[in-house]
Amino acid sequence: MIWWAVLMALSTNLPALSPAQATDTQQTAPLQGATPQWRPLLHYSPRRNWMNDPNGPFFHKGVYHLFYQYNPVAPEWGNMSWGHATSTDLLHWHEQDVALPFNETKDIFSGTVVVDTHNTSGLGTAENPPLVALHTSVFKKNASREPGVQAQSLAYSLDDGQTWKPYRKDPVLTLSPDSLHFRDPGVFWYAPGGYWVMTTVVANAPVVKLYKSANLTDWTFLSDFGPAGFVRPGMLWEMPSLFPLPLDGNEARQKWVLMLGINPWSIAGGSGSIYFVGSFDGTTFRPEGLPPDGSDPAAYDWLDHGADHYAAIPFSGLPGNSAVTIGWMSNWDYASQVPTSPWKGQMTLPMTMALRTVDGRPQLCLEPDSHYTALVAARPTLSFDGLQLVSEQHLLPDHVHGQVLDIDMNMHMQSADRAGIFVRATADGRIGTGIVYDMKRQLLTVDRSRSGLTDFSARFSHEHIVNMPAPTGDISLHVIIDRNSIEVLSRHGSIVITDLIFPPAGADRVMAFSENGTTEFRNMKITLLDGSQ
Repeated sequence: MIWWAVLMALSTNLPALSPAQATDTQQTAPLQGATPQWRPLLHYSPRRNWMNDPNGPFFHKGVYHLFYQYNPVAPEWGNMSWGHATSTDLLHWHEQDVALPFNETKDIFSGTVVVDTHNTSGLGTAENPPLVALHTSVFKKNASREPGVQAQSLAYSLDDGQTWKPYRKDPVLTLSPDSLHFRDPGVFWYAPGGYWVMTTVVANAPVVKLYKSANLTDWTFLSDFGPAGFVRPGMLWEMPSLFPLPLDGNEARQKWVLMLGINPWSIAGGSGSIYFVGSFDGTTFRPEGLPPDGSDPAAYDWLDHGADHYAAIPFSGLPGNSAVTIGWMSNWDYASQVPTSPWKGQMTLPMTMALRTVDGRPQLCLEPDSHYTALVAARPTLSFDGLQLVSEQHLLPDHVHGQVLDIDMNMHMQSADRAGIFVRATADGRIGTGIVYDMKRQLLTVDRSRSGLTDFSARFSHEHIVNMPAPTGDISLHVIIDRNSIEVLSRHGSIVITDLIFPPAGADRVMAFSENGTTEFRNMKITLLDGSQ
């Protein structure tokens, strides 16, 4: 039996949610071939052109700043520059002017931004400390380095990120001899030592290189990490981030986490994000609990088991001990072929990170940021309990529909082999993205084989699977559905599956199912976020 009730009405204090892109600059008429049906509502995307990895997200004076790899002139990779967007709530974004543009001598690759609060660089003043962007320069002809050489450069801002000035010395850090793969600086203040630490990669080695500096402009080598653990031929390590987190909320049990982008050979194929938990003494990162070299990829810790979460990077400058990360929601296997226009590329939902003991060991756990949870709490919610299905499919009622939904669900699989839901589904069940738990194999799967448009690339993989033991048959899932994506979280956020989907606009239903036995759906809450109901 189902009991439906609208639990809350739209908040009058929360601004209406519009697509997570800017609407206040560079207004343009709709383009022929545009795909507004796939413009995300919750996830940031630029108004037009190509976007990939996030760069240097930070919080300053009440504003979140997001930078990202951007092509200002075309919807394809190239002319790499830093795009820039700002927000006060991580949901409503305003696209700003390009922060660091490419020029005739170099492209601007990934990096980070820090607030130099104590003006250690001397580039600002005590009253007006600078924002400092460390980034990779890829040099071209007529530059100070040979074409293709990668090295770390610096730019700074004295007007809260509105404009940026290149530092007089360029680059500030190189390898000797020069490298074509030395990139992606991540920078943080190491308080016990009183200095800045930079993580970079020699991507094709693959190795993480650590440096220190007192002033952000002069850098001294500390140590290398890697190659270690899961390494395969042709694998690149990119976008390293090193940061501390308390284990189970206990500040006295602090661990360090090293996150890396892996491309290719990720757990879901193509690009993905891996992490290591360990210790850092100001010089060397030492991982703990590594499986033996050559182990199956599943033996390692992955931030996400889906295909579309890469280059995850934390926000710097957040108040208190909060830790929030954001990543690129795409995959190098097919990013250039994704069928969106006039933009290509978007970000994941910002997620709060915590280090928790799960299955007897520390695991990095993600959960939606508090701004998102406040949004969900202020929107119409439909609730039901006690839906029992016996070897059948059940289309939820007509009024339970939407392209953008938040679903909190619990299943008790009494005798079923498999059970779950289809989202962004048609009423006839021909189209839909499956979220499926297999009781016999103890596996959680997101199946996008019938999710809509899937044939734009032969490398657009269909099923993404993770081992998730549930011996009693009780499964709890949090599902976030946008116009062209799905994010599934479980087990305190230690399991995440993020996937792009491209359904037709009319595929907006939810269908529950149970195969070869009985499943009870308990205390399911569906929050309507797109305002179309």
